[in-house]
Amino acid sequence: MKILIIEDDQLVANIYRNKFALEGFAAETASDGDIGLELLQSFRPDAVLLDLVLPRVTGLEVMRKLRAQKEFQELPVIVISNTYLTNMVQEAWKAGATKCLSKASCTPKQVIEAVRSTLKMNGATTATFPRAQIGTTRKTSPEPSQPSRSLEASAEADAAFQAELRRDFVTGLPGTLNSFRTSLQALIKAENDAGRLKQIQELFRRSHSLASNAGMAGVTQIAQMADALEALLKELSDKPKTINASTLRTVASAVDFLVVLAERTSQSEKPFPAAEVLVVDDEAISRRAITYALEKGKLKSTAIEDPIEAFKLLSLKKFDLIFLDVDMPNMNGFELCTKIRTQPSYARTPVVFVTGLTDLESRANSTMSGGNDFIAKPFLFIELTVKALVHVFRSRLDAAAKTA
Repeated sequence: MKILIIEDDQLVANIYRNKFALEGFAAETASDGDIGLELLQSFRPDAVLLDLVLPRVTGLEVMRKLRAQKEFQELPVIVISNTYLTNMVQEAWKAGATKCLSKASCTPKQVIEAVRSTLKMNGATTATFPRAQIGTTRKTSPEPSQPSRSLEASAEADAAFQAELRRDFVTGLPGTLNSFRTSLQALIKAENDAGRLKQIQELFRRSHSLASNAGMAGVTQIAQMADALEALLKELSDKPKTINASTLRTVASAVDFLVVLAERTSQSEKPFPAAEVLVVDDEAISRRAITYALEKGKLKSTAIEDPIEAFKLLSLKKFDLIFLDVDMPNMNGFELCTKIRTQPSYARTPVVFVTGLTDLESRANSTMSGGNDFIAKPFLFIELTVKALVHVFRSRLDAAAKTA
């Protein structure tokens, strides 16, 4: 079987190519969409592994051009995409994707399993060069116990390969995050819109690469955070008018937290437990917008319009993050935050103000009342998602460090 890998990150492409080769596939790589379309004609693959974010010709354009040719209309195309770019994923399905995978949560083994299952569904035989026999002399009369030993060897090889990926990733992480710091500093110092956009695009490319590499290495926390940051940076890049003090603040906090995650990454990373988020806002549309953004980050939320009722609920249920509107009847957000901080169980719970008030006095009040952060209305959905993930992950990380 032949697999064509269309991926602009050369490191990622090489890892996939080597892994597929070990599994008995003939694999070729293409660094952009144009090269990928040319290789389709000469290489004639049995399946395509396609990244949607590509230079020059995007993955969606590759898909559409591929499906426009009769000979490739049934060719299996497995798409690897950002978890949070849901519109792009939907477009990929419409364009004819056979399967869509999240790069932040897929190891090479899982990708290969997805390719194999897809080929089998299409009636293809995936057994080409049995992996246990690569580099060995094929026996004409295998011993009865050979299959079980082959399975054990296969599992051991998978574990060794994944461990090597993780070691390499962790070793290179300090240098990777230093480049993030450099780009972030350049973004902060940019003196005009063109300079800011250039650095946003550079950070986007770095986040795209980091999410892919962390996902392959199985470093899930960094992969999830980089995945969300990549989606925010893409939206800022596509819509430069949304680059403002609030979105830049969110980008900076995400990059800073990636550095913290990298410093605390261990060889035995445990997934964070589920989080509960409280949203207090008297405007129904605003509440729905916040809860929708939280849903994108797979964060469960409870939304309440009355701040007095919200304060009562805090004594009945433990929340890991709180979003507060400022201008509310009966009790404003600053007053509610001050009351929340009087409760021992909420002394350190992250509180984020969501408000259209962005003047210096409001920022000072948010800090004095015990708030941790703020986000300005109108906000991007993915901006609020990123901000929520930063606070939830940081809180979980601190809690884990205390119990270690």
